[in-house]
Amino acid sequence: GLIVAILVIPQSLAYALLAGLPPQAGLYVSIFPVIAYALLGSSMVQAVGPVAITAIMTYSVLSPLATPGSPEYIVLAAVLSLLSGAMLLACGVLRLGFLSQLLSRPVISGFISGSAVLIMISQMKYLLGVSVHGSNSSEVVLDLLSKLADSHLPTLLIGLSALALLLFVRHGLTTLLIKAGLTAGRAAFVARLMPLLIVLLGTALVVGKNLDRDYGVAVVGSVVAGIPGFDFFLPRYDNLKLLIVPAFVMTLIGMVQSITMAQALAIKRRERVDANAELVGLGAANVVAAFYGGMPVGGGLSRSAVNVAAGAQTPMASIVSALAMIAVVAGAAHWFERLPLAVLAASIMMAAYTMIDFKALRQAWAYDRADALALIGTAAGVLIFGLEIGIGLGIVLSMATLLLRVSTPHIAVLGRIPGSQHFRNVERHQVETIPGVLFIRIDERLFFGNLAAVELRLTQELQKIDHVTDLVLVMSAVNLMDATAVEVFSELNADLASRHICLHLAEVKGPVQDRLQRADLWKSLSGQVFLSTNEAFEALRPQPSWYPDI
Repeated sequence: GLIVAILVIPQSLAYALLAGLPPQAGLYVSIFPVIAYALLGSSMVQAVGPVAITAIMTYSVLSPLATPGSPEYIVLAAVLSLLSGAMLLACGVLRLGFLSQLLSRPVISGFISGSAVLIMISQMKYLLGVSVHGSNSSEVVLDLLSKLADSHLPTLLIGLSALALLLFVRHGLTTLLIKAGLTAGRAAFVARLMPLLIVLLGTALVVGKNLDRDYGVAVVGSVVAGIPGFDFFLPRYDNLKLLIVPAFVMTLIGMVQSITMAQALAIKRRERVDANAELVGLGAANVVAAFYGGMPVGGGLSRSAVNVAAGAQTPMASIVSALAMIAVVAGAAHWFERLPLAVLAASIMMAAYTMIDFKALRQAWAYDRADALALIGTAAGVLIFGLEIGIGLGIVLSMATLLLRVSTPHIAVLGRIPGSQHFRNVERHQVETIPGVLFIRIDERLFFGNLAAVELRLTQELQKIDHVTDLVLVMSAVNLMDATAVEVFSELNADLASRHICLHLAEVKGPVQDRLQRADLWKSLSGQVFLSTNEAFEALRPQPSWYPDI
């Protein structure tokens, strides 16, 4: 707990500034919200606090409504935290944890990757030491490019040096330490300490050389010391109207991120988490944060990684971390007033860089281009249109991908593998078939959205064979037939009967059969219902003729 408290101080300050809030807000919400989650959440080691995604979402939502850092902005941030916390609590109490599965992994990866790029763009002004303007990311980038020549050289040198050191720590230090003789665990722990040391080094450099006062290097500035009391308030109706939709988006993203991370940590530790308890814990943390600090919180990847690496076994580690943070807020907050913003920007950019999921894109592109396009589309939507429209676009793309798959089901013409009772696709295997008998397997539920594609394929296959006498539909993969499907297949049955073709069903699942038995199709079926495909094959193939010896 002590290690986590020490290592996340710079991160807490940085994410508060990223959210457009006073730096001490990040320290405040690392106290009582952390305790609330530790008491109510189900994960043993997940650490809650300021995180990059909620910080950039807060800034993205509120910056058009009020000036960052202003009293009005701080109030809106607290209302946003309260609303998202109340929604998370409601979802947990009503046992709606399954809603976290509504977003596919590619869409989540696309959203987080796009947000990470936005975070990096937002920090470039601190790295370069310039002020930028723009209502969207493209305008900000263009403004940054136009001001490259005006970069503040001391700030740029400090920022680039910090970024280079962080990159080395990320990609080379652990290997180097292991080669030097440290164990892998100790090497990883030292690597996690380095970002704090880089922050301290940057602060010492500013203080020693008086870079902020003599050379204009931007620093954090005044950090209010002391422990404030709880600031209870009731949100105004107009603020609720403004923030209800953004709060829902933040709830959805927080839900997915927190539950996914908690489950990943639990799997590694061979534990189980309760998704609904996670939502209650995260919701309570955000409600508490609204009245104490005013900044939305979430499950932090880097915080949780530090917590695990430091040896945490139970939520008591988080409670110890919160108590240690009280000591920091009470007596040591002023130590960070001369921390250079360029170093904080470098640490935020490094954290954001690790959030870009190149691996997920490569895997999705290799396995399923539709998922890959959903990932790219979500990321592009976030960058071009903003976070809310971006996630909305991601949901639409995810649903469109699902509809595309179920509306164009895989349909296979089957034959029997010689010498067995196994049936396989005639295009993939050497199989035996029966002249005039067509075996077709439909690998999808049958509903109004895919019946046109199914009818078209059945018609095409019937036209390929001369003198068809029997059509056997293998229903082993059909787990649902809606009312439209039953009606369409009743019409198909009547049409085939008029052409002297018998329609048979094989391997009908129990729940589907229970419903079909109450429908006219079952009673008027021109053929039979077979328990297995092989039974249908044996019943419909020509029987050998036997002649007695004379």
